[in-house]
Amino acid sequence: MLNQTKAVIPHIIDQHAEEAAFLWLLRNNAVDAPHYDLDDLAKLDERVEAHLDGLRIAGDYGWQICSENLQIKESGEVFAAAVLALEEQSNERINLVYEVVEEVPETINALVSAFGWVEAQHLQGKVNDLLISEKPLWRQIGLSACAIHRVDPGKFLQQAIGDDNFQLRVRALKSVGELGRVDLQTALLEQLSHENDDIRFWAAWSAVLTGDRGSAVDLLRVEIESSSKFCHQAMQVVLPVLDTQRIKQTLKILADNKETLRQAIIGAGLSGDPTYIPWLIQQMANPELARVAGEAFAFLCGVDLAYQDMEGELPDGASGGPSENPQDENVAMDPDEDLACPDAALVEQWWQKNKSGFQPDVRYCYGKPADTTQCQWLLKHGTQRLRHSAAISLALMQPEQALFEVRASGKRQQGLLA
Repeated sequence: MLNQTKAVIPHIIDQHAEEAAFLWLLRNNAVDAPHYDLDDLAKLDERVEAHLDGLRIAGDYGWQICSENLQIKESGEVFAAAVLALEEQSNERINLVYEVVEEVPETINALVSAFGWVEAQHLQGKVNDLLISEKPLWRQIGLSACAIHRVDPGKFLQQAIGDDNFQLRVRALKSVGELGRVDLQTALLEQLSHENDDIRFWAAWSAVLTGDRGSAVDLLRVEIESSSKFCHQAMQVVLPVLDTQRIKQTLKILADNKETLRQAIIGAGLSGDPTYIPWLIQQMANPELARVAGEAFAFLCGVDLAYQDMEGELPDGASGGPSENPQDENVAMDPDEDLACPDAALVEQWWQKNKSGFQPDVRYCYGKPADTTQCQWLLKHGTQRLRHSAAISLALMQPEQALFEVRASGKRQQGLLA
């Protein structure tokens, strides 16, 4: 121990720990970002891995720093410590991480991410210990660890679907759809009338992914039309399976309400229906909605606004996130911060030149019919939001196949897609 401590440079190892935690936070945002593709994610992962390597090489001192940083009780620090503890196969070390997570449940996502980060050989016994735990929290994390690796937890999944703990049950219901467990669809449909909103939604979400086109679809349409907290997630799985008329009926309800117009624009992009394109171009005149309308247009038409020189200046009145005014109480981040702002006139010119290539009775995704070939291409080359949409479309076409995990390690994803 003494010799090892002398062999390291403490402030360098401290920096590795800080950077690993910070870069994981960037990564956690990047997996849903509109401007990251798989190559970008893999490069960011390499940066995270480089700092984790520095901690591994430092041995006990690297762990010492991570364990001290655990006292900050933040997600990035939990991730770094969890990766080291899992790879060391040390019950003492992983239990220190578990104690923080139990105290601060907001860090669960970081722990699950660590389970997803490490290779399967480091998890032998660890996940099973969680699945057989008496505490619902740890069974929930065990199911999450299985789901992120797309490993079927078997009887533990079936047991959790009916558990009295709502959070555990929700995790189980979501896992059914992620894993393509079509044999459990009946159990999902039985929970569509549950009193808990989250249970109803995730039961319906997984039921649609596993092939239901009846009551689960109807429930998710209600979530969309009421602009519930699940609106976006419901649109992702329902719009690809609805006929054109029902899509128009659903999105019209959102478009007719100023408060839900943004959701209607997002839905138009997810619908794949090119008849929405002229309407989307009109929405680009609205400073608050210009960028999200540009993203929806790109989703449909397969354009990169910046790369294809159709980007304009941010219009007056557009939200730009928190201001520098200390008296301004609005500290919410701009949800469209990383989106290109379209030049509506240039977009209109592009559309007039290219609209003949789009047929109204075909569903499009990024400029081409949303078939298996296009979705597989998008998994390799699309941005994260496009990749997520493509993964869901593939799962809807192939219910018995697991939903491709676009948040997994970039290197691992590249291997699966090679």
